[in-house]
Amino acid sequence: MVDVKFEKPQVSAAQLKPVLLPAALLCGVLALWMGWAGVQQHLDASRRSDLMRERDAAVTSAHEALGVEHKQLRDRLEGAPMQAALKAGDFKTASAELTRGWSGASAGVVLPPDLSLDYENLPQSGYGRLGAMEAAIVADKPMAAIVREAGKSVLALAAPARVEERLVGVAYVQLPLQRISDGIEKADVAGSSYMALRQGGFNVVERGDTALNNGAEAMAAQIPGSDLRVAAAVPDIAGGPFGLGALPCFIAAVLLGVLAFVLVRLRQRFGGVEPVSEEGPVQTLAETMLASPLDMNGHVSENTPSAAPRAVAIDGGIFRAYDIRGVVGQTLDPGVAQMIGHAIGSAMHDQGLTEIVVGRDGRLSGPAMIEGLIAGLRKAGRNVIDIGMAPTPVIYFGAYHLRAGSCVSVTGSHNPPDYNGFKIVIGGETLSGATITDLYQRIVAGRLHTAAEPGTLTPRDISEDYVQRIASDIQIDRPLKVVVDAGNGVAGDIGPRVLAAIGAEVTPLFCEIDGEFPNHHPDPSEPHNLVDLIKMVARLDADLGIAFDGDGDRLGVVTRDGQNIFPDRLLMLFAADVLERNPGAMIIYDVKCTGRLPGHILRHGGSPLMWKTGHSLIKAKMRETDAELAGEMSGHFFFKERWYGFDDGIYAAARLLEILAAQPQTPTETLNALPNGISTAEIKVDAPDGDPHSFVERFREQASFEGARLSTIDGLRVDFPDGWGLVRASNTTPVLVMRFDADTHEAMERIQAAFRVQLHAIKPDLALPF
Repeated sequence: MVDVKFEKPQVSAAQLKPVLLPAALLCGVLALWMGWAGVQQHLDASRRSDLMRERDAAVTSAHEALGVEHKQLRDRLEGAPMQAALKAGDFKTASAELTRGWSGASAGVVLPPDLSLDYENLPQSGYGRLGAMEAAIVADKPMAAIVREAGKSVLALAAPARVEERLVGVAYVQLPLQRISDGIEKADVAGSSYMALRQGGFNVVERGDTALNNGAEAMAAQIPGSDLRVAAAVPDIAGGPFGLGALPCFIAAVLLGVLAFVLVRLRQRFGGVEPVSEEGPVQTLAETMLASPLDMNGHVSENTPSAAPRAVAIDGGIFRAYDIRGVVGQTLDPGVAQMIGHAIGSAMHDQGLTEIVVGRDGRLSGPAMIEGLIAGLRKAGRNVIDIGMAPTPVIYFGAYHLRAGSCVSVTGSHNPPDYNGFKIVIGGETLSGATITDLYQRIVAGRLHTAAEPGTLTPRDISEDYVQRIASDIQIDRPLKVVVDAGNGVAGDIGPRVLAAIGAEVTPLFCEIDGEFPNHHPDPSEPHNLVDLIKMVARLDADLGIAFDGDGDRLGVVTRDGQNIFPDRLLMLFAADVLERNPGAMIIYDVKCTGRLPGHILRHGGSPLMWKTGHSLIKAKMRETDAELAGEMSGHFFFKERWYGFDDGIYAAARLLEILAAQPQTPTETLNALPNGISTAEIKVDAPDGDPHSFVERFREQASFEGARLSTIDGLRVDFPDGWGLVRASNTTPVLVMRFDADTHEAMERIQAAFRVQLHAIKPDLALPF
């Protein structure tokens, strides 16, 4: 046997000395870091405590003030003069009594509970007033709200008016905002903190640093007895190192400081000077890599050849009202795509924007189109992030998630397979109208920026980021069995993934991505495209059927009993849900939506606004009005509440399942209970001479409808007491778009007959399906 002895390695002072000073310096730096973190957290805690005390004082002040004013309103409604007027049905006298002797009260009115006069006089009567009174009737109690009057915010009170427990009217009065805002106005709010009086997403009064407003909901407190709240925020101070609080940071700082002192004393004790190698300093691995000429940036080399443009004349007709769209091989090819990319990149250059996200749908022409687009963008010096094949809303999401602010979706949307196009966002603005045609003018006039060096190209997959972003916010209360029909469009992969991630049991139907769309056209606004989905839902006894269009930004829904729930009725459900958390919020809908929608929004405390059809036009109006939600009859839904404000059929489907799973009824019962009447789907008629805009302009000028209210926001919408009809020009295909909605079959026949007469007066041989 061999006896092996192991000797303990000896470390000499000479070996130990070189590491003592760096170790001491490291401990010193860590001690300072810990100390600084502890001080910052202590100051943050003190600042938070002070601000919360001021917030609570403001809430108490507003609550007490509301109590005083509610008592004033209650006393007047119960007073003998008011009761006598209400019994006699004398609403004029009741209105005068409401504000008599009430300091600061104005605009007092008592109306019959059907509020028919206010509805008839919209918008002059005011959405805010009508919304407050509807809210008081629905809640059956006094309600407070902030409304806009003559360009300023005022406090509005509304309450049911009763005679011996019988509802006979609803009272409304306005008071100076200062009655409830004084607590905030007088609060001691440091310039580096923030406090606001809020109603829904609207900041009524703001104090301090308004840059903190986005995070103020975390410290918000509701004013009892109202839908108002006081929000507050302090600067976001990062937590201590390793999650330590202020006290542990201070303790760690002391210990590290002592350790640094000990290490310095040890080095002084050893003394001596470390000899320097005659061969010079040795390079570290990091230094060696930095000295290497190897390009490690991960980008495609700038010498990569760009797509060669083909010599074709660009057609101004592809630049539409809210996107660019044409037929591949006729008005679109990779060369045209490159010119469009160059124009987009030049517009970005003018605004100082450098990063842009791009992606494409599943059409066969997509790879060539996006190659040309990227070449043009890089030619203008823009740095491109290519997320590959993805639905349009995922590309929109990428612009936010990757902090680019700009994006282009190469998609033909719901058009036939030989179409393709471009949906464009620059600096957060979806291009439409003049900004779309400006791209064409740039190309024609040669106003194109060519960079000295081409921009970079970076591939990126963000699909799982999108799924997790939605799933982190939405988890349904109970499992729902859902069939998803993507029509072989690009939403076929990620759409089912999202719904499964939020807790649904998903059965895919035609979810294989195929640019030929072999089963049916991916357009859920056409009822015949939902036939297979209806059959599959019935066969599987599923709770619901979900349909997406070709690029995933539109949503269609069918119930277990085979009903196609039109998007304007879905918008009723979405609006009621959003208004629960954002009373008074603006809800936008397009001219094709049912006439029952605005009343439904008002009854749930919202402010309805009808606007032009078109995803980019709706988004622009949302930014202008700060609306929380918008929707179109075509199935585009735009959520600003809890999302980003762009149209997203996949996210809308997730929100729908969230709402339906929270109800005690089945999804079919909930959806069928939404207000309904007699309505048509969108009716599409080939435009005379292929020019829908000229025909609609003539129709708008020449048509005559006695006793009806006309709206020319987009085409011509004619509203009768018992229904309405619409004729407008499609901005995507050469067709006339019509829709009719009525209370009864008789009214529907009468309205369609009136339209038929007026349409044939302009074009006698126009083929109409009604």
